[in-house]
Amino acid sequence: MLFARETKRKARDPERTRERLLEAAFREVHRSGFQSASIDAILAATNVTKGALYHHFDSKEALGHAVVEEKIAKLTRDRWLRPMLGEGQPVDILIGIVRRIPARPKDVRAGCPLLLLSQEMSPLDEQFRKRLERIFLDWQEGVATLLRKGQSQGTVRRDLNPDETASFLVAMVEGYGTLAKTAQDANVLKSGIRNIVKWLESLRAARERGRGKQWGSKERVVPS
Repeated sequence: MLFARETKRKARDPERTRERLLEAAFREVHRSGFQSASIDAILAATNVTKGALYHHFDSKEALGHAVVEEKIAKLTRDRWLRPMLGEGQPVDILIGIVRRIPARPKDVRAGCPLLLLSQEMSPLDEQFRKRLERIFLDWQEGVATLLRKGQSQGTVRRDLNPDETASFLVAMVEGYGTLAKTAQDANVLKSGIRNIVKWLESLRAARERGRGKQWGSKERVVPS
């Protein structure tokens, strides 16, 4: 009797139902791409009716937009933007974030959901493109803001253009992820992480150069 009441309560919890649909949709889109994503697979994974799904999302496109705004954007906030607000020197913060990039074989096989969806949908759907672009712009601005902070503190080289440096970092992260996914080899990504860390070390102001590891030293990549 208690189990039946609990099941009924969960069925009537619209926010929980919506969150389950979003999580299942995110997994399906990440695995299959948006165009090939199956609504039936999402419903089967959540045990939700089609009517309930369309109560929360007017269309498959609306569901996809919500996945971008609430799931993929959150990944970037959690992995990059929030850690960049922490205490410490900017280059150290960025190195710590890069070393925590997931580098297990299953992560490499899956690829970056932001990049994959951008490659698929940006040429096809302007609403998708704008939402995905916003995530990249927020990511780059977060890095640029952190670098400006370091320049004002005297810990980051003043000859750097923070905006260009930030976009280069994002491009390297996504580029190595693409190379690793294409090769289906986690070692490619681990090597890329080491190279990015070495490059980040070069962003330190001259008086800070001795703080980090030297370019030729071994870097430890932390699988997540």
